Amino acid sequence: MARNEGDAAPARRAGLPDLRLAPGGAEQPSPHEPQPKGQTLPRDRNQAILEAAKQVGAFLKKKGHAFALAGSVAVYAHGGSENLQHDADFCVRPEDAEAVADTLREGGLTVYTPPEDWLLKAKCFDQDIDIIFELAHQPVSPAMLNRAEELSVDSVHMPVLAPTDLLWSLIAAFSEHHCDFGAVLPIARALREKVDWDRVRHACGDEPMPAAFFFLLERLNVIAPQEEQP
Repeated sequence: MARNEGDAAPARRAGLPDLRLAPGGAEQPSPHEPQPKGQTLPRDRNQAILEAAKQVGAFLKKKGHAFALAGSVAVYAHGGSENLQHDADFCVRPEDAEAVADTLREGGLTVYTPPEDWLLKAKCFDQDIDIIFELAHQPVSPAMLNRAEELSVDSVHMPVLAPTDLLWSLIAAFSEHHCDFGAVLPIARALREKVDWDRVRHACGDEPMPAAFFFLLERLNVIAPQEEQP
């Protein structure tokens, strides 16, 4: 996981927000982070999240990082709902997290380490960005990133997590403490024709919460019962 240096902030690049350092050197998000000069953010929250995702994707592409867009913005890129959630998610390999964090800092973004040990967080255009290197308790792998599809995200092309990997990451994360079926159900409906459900079932094994969700999908005719699948 990337660690904050805290001893020197990079020079401010024209058109990008200042890097904020909290007392003691640890970087923390600013509640009122300045916006790039000349950039007026849309009042619509969904479009603001898209603008942040596009900016971060452009930074990572320019530096040649291996990554894939994930979360609700990835669902949108695959043709799902435009009702985005509260942030934009990007997947990177664990060994690349430090370099990715440095790239975002060089771009003028605030990057900080949350209590969770499977991601980093950043702020872009006052929107939350999650840099994730573990999905459903498994490290993001080169194979997963290689399966990502190059898609247009509001006119900016970038690698997007494949639908099967995307649904697996959401369903495999279900547990007794986290089982919001209502959030994932519309995603499964929207992308069902693009998902290899046999592979998702196999990857989830016999865990009870994913099994309960598959049962729900079957009863709602979103997917066929397992025994009827070829």
